[in-house]
Amino acid sequence: MSFQRAQEKLKILADAAKYDVSCSSSGSNRSNTTKGLGDATGMGICHSYTEDGRCVSLLKILLTNYCIFDCAYCVTRKSNDIKRAAFKVQEVVDLTINFYRRNYIEGLFLSSGIFKNADYTMERLVAVAKKLRLEENFNGYIHLKSIPGASDELMREAGLYADRLSVNIEIPTESGLKKLAPDKKREDFIKPMVKVKNEIIQYKAEKKIIKSTPKYAPAGQSTQMIIGASGENDFQIMQTSNHFYKNYNLKRVYYSGYVPISYDDRLPKIGSDVPMLRENRLYQTDWLMRFYGFDVSELLNEQHQHLDLDVDPKLGWALRNLHEFPVDINTADKRMLARIPGLGMKSVHKIINARRFRRLNWEHLKKIGVSLNRAQYFIICDSNQFEKRDLTSEKIKGLILQNSTSKYRKSLSNQLSLFG
Repeated sequence: MSFQRAQEKLKILADAAKYDVSCSSSGSNRSNTTKGLGDATGMGICHSYTEDGRCVSLLKILLTNYCIFDCAYCVTRKSNDIKRAAFKVQEVVDLTINFYRRNYIEGLFLSSGIFKNADYTMERLVAVAKKLRLEENFNGYIHLKSIPGASDELMREAGLYADRLSVNIEIPTESGLKKLAPDKKREDFIKPMVKVKNEIIQYKAEKKIIKSTPKYAPAGQSTQMIIGASGENDFQIMQTSNHFYKNYNLKRVYYSGYVPISYDDRLPKIGSDVPMLRENRLYQTDWLMRFYGFDVSELLNEQHQHLDLDVDPKLGWALRNLHEFPVDINTADKRMLARIPGLGMKSVHKIINARRFRRLNWEHLKKIGVSLNRAQYFIICDSNQFEKRDLTSEKIKGLILQNSTSKYRKSLSNQLSLFG
């Protein structure tokens, strides 16, 4: 293949892959012990940032943008008049190795449109990973996008060579999927998820007995939902996420604000704002569910189906539940400390450790790093001063916003109109 043709393919298929945001490598631990290429230990991929601030990247491409489906929200749908291209298996292998040797990337994120059928496509994705591992001795990070409807045998093989697998459920509800992608079935997304979940459990159990048991998808599996394309409210979206976390042991659910790409009447018009602020609030809610002990029903329910766009979900919960406050910073348990606006989990642990030696006051909390702009209205400490002073939730909200800045402030007024 000529250099010009390879460059053209890369441009087309890398551009088509940009709509997939589920590219984290967190949790992978594939160490390089055989003098091979790369090392996925502790890395984040695709211009993610590690804990020490390093930016790392991967080659993120589609195997092909040909597709047999006509999903209204997808840029690679078969009815879309775009340039089409497809890589051969060996071409992807060569690109990955050449890019790695030039220090451009630290891994591969490989997805694909579906051509012919699910197994035909998935077989080629697996072949890329297998060649990289066995023929090129590549130990860098590999994330394969699982193809809905792929056979159990292929999903099992995929997990032996990839660090992470993911199946995008695409639309949060089954009714939304039927509306925008009537040819697809929800069960085709679920089947490979179940297989991966069961294989991870089985391989972990076997490794406890037989140390030589290979790792199976050591970074787990993830999924992605498109937000704002099919009309679901935040309550429906987070209920779906909660269901997948609990039943399929997902590492991450990713939320991708819909980018208008079609004149289809079922979708937001071209030129409509991408719901970036809403996407950010969903990620914050997801974080509270996974790391702060919140149940989805506390943050969203039938009476409160949309997240506040002007305040983060933890502050929103606190303002709706002022009867839970003030919290005594010197006696409250970990669960309640984690619910105080302005306190991250690192600050919670610092407080628990520090109060073993003395009662904490406002100065101590400042040194710990507590955001008192928020927390002062919800706590009491070793001080006579208490900032709430019988203020209403609206007054507290106004005072906090008055002293806050946000990169999303300019888009706030536009996105509020989405919920009118």
